Amino acid sequence: MEKANSLASDFYRIYFPEVRKRFFYCLVFFLIIFLVSFFFSEKIFKIFLDVFKFKNVEIITTSPFQFFGLSINMSIAVAIILTFPIIIYNLFSFLSPALTWKEKMGIIKIFIFSFIFFLIGFLFGFGVLYYVLIILAEYNAKIGLINMWDVRVFVSQIFLTAAFMGIIFQFPIIISILIKKNIIKTGLLKKQRTLAIILAFAIAALLPPTDGLSLIIMALFLILIFEITLFYNRKSN
Repeated sequence: MEKANSLASDFYRIYFPEVRKRFFYCLVFFLIIFLVSFFFSEKIFKIFLDVFKFKNVEIITTSPFQFFGLSINMSIAVAIILTFPIIIYNLFSFLSPALTWKEKMGIIKIFIFSFIFFLIGFLFGFGVLYYVLIILAEYNAKIGLINMWDVRVFVSQIFLTAAFMGIIFQFPIIISILIKKNIIKTGLLKKQRTLAIILAFAIAALLPPTDGLSLIIMALFLILIFEITLFYNRKSN
């Protein structure tokens, strides 16, 4: 008991000031990015609307305070995305003295691939919704419907889907690590291919929007990612 108390006391005395300093830096960075994003939220939103400027579509607000709330949410999202690498860097540099050179290189490699895959997934989700919304807007106008889209729902669905796709694109990295560590076998994953297909459609169904076209495109791409992951790790075990 005394030894445990002594270790806790040493941790608090030696490491806590460093942890607190790094946490403070990350918090300050987050607040700065949030304030800058909020200040430029109008310009960011105008650029966003220029990208999604569809024919026969009116983007509307249903409340005088809606854009203000949307600006806050967008600024928080931007601040989280840009602060996350800073958090990872501080965590890595804090643990670095206790890691071997091989471990350091492995972590750096995982982080780089994770960032690349997140960016690919984010852009993929963004791109899918862009073309799906064009098709839906034209179809609605063709049958005589007026496209009046709520700005909060419109923006939230696009960014949520893109962010979720970025997160889902981390699974190849996670599965590859588990295979390399012999925690799971590629043969077992191949036997569970039917289950993987069902899960792909289930995950796609949970993502906004809920139209059938988006569901099919995203589910097929998730299945493709699964197959590519199996092919990449085919000789691992």
